[in-house]
Amino acid sequence: MPITTEICRLLEIEVPILNGAMTPQAGGALARAVGDAGGFGMLGFAEGESTASIREQVGIVAAGGNGRFGVGLVEWMVRRRPELFELAIEAQPRLVCISFGDPQPYVDRLHARGMLVAAQVQSRALAQRAIDAGVDVLVAQGTEAGGHTGAVGTLPLLQIVLDITDRPVLAAGGIVSGRGLAAVIAAGATGAWIGTPFLMAAESRTNPAAQALIAASDETQTLRTSVYDRLQHTGWTPEFSGRALRNPFVDRWDRHEDALLNDAAAVQDFERAKQAGDFSVAHVYAGQSVGQLEGVRPAGEIVRTIEREAIERLRRIPPILG
Repeated sequence: MPITTEICRLLEIEVPILNGAMTPQAGGALARAVGDAGGFGMLGFAEGESTASIREQVGIVAAGGNGRFGVGLVEWMVRRRPELFELAIEAQPRLVCISFGDPQPYVDRLHARGMLVAAQVQSRALAQRAIDAGVDVLVAQGTEAGGHTGAVGTLPLLQIVLDITDRPVLAAGGIVSGRGLAAVIAAGATGAWIGTPFLMAAESRTNPAAQALIAASDETQTLRTSVYDRLQHTGWTPEFSGRALRNPFVDRWDRHEDALLNDAAAVQDFERAKQAGDFSVAHVYAGQSVGQLEGVRPAGEIVRTIEREAIERLRRIPPILG
């Protein structure tokens, strides 16, 4: 018997799993493979990706399976590059997720096109803002997540968000197995938004050297840092620093970003490493679930394994109410 939740009915999917809209890793091949396995594939639109490349990735996922997929946007990137929003509308996804900013200016236009709107939220205040904006789905993203995230853990945040809305809520951050999916569904989530495990999908656009590092890391070897955002002069604010794998470079410069920016040799080392894929200096954004990831697998296998384990776990819960 499958796990059928509100998000399954809303998105017309079989498995309540969405892959995180990671950039550049969540391209068309990954989204398509997740959808083909019964989940819901998400594409990440990045500020630095060309229009031609974005359209190519959309074509890959739109041509496969049932053609249902979603697009993830970072709100401040859309303000800096408005054509990302136009490209999202052009792609005709079932769902558009707008996060790390106010989704309100975009909701009505997406609804008018028949698209659902989601937002990742990292606190009660951000959840309430998304609710007030009229989003259809909230993603409670805990600090365990890889990449840019907030400071509140998944479980506390999920409870807060579930208490203030009756709209579908997905849980994100630290969910890597069927145990995690079963746990958040038991708490009231309608499914899981899963990122880091899909970095290890064969169809992702993750650098193979980065995948090897993820496989070799344990759950203690990540930290939230602004080092890489400051170095690259991005629009990310300290509220949403990035969770990355530890390496000698970030251990040296974390919380010393001002000094780093004044060290021309260190800045040059980073630029060289980024181009060369040298992750002893360059960054690999990944969440605390790295401790349970051992190797590259097809995305469909990841989806089906988590689903199978969650069903088994939910079936094994003994009657505990007298």
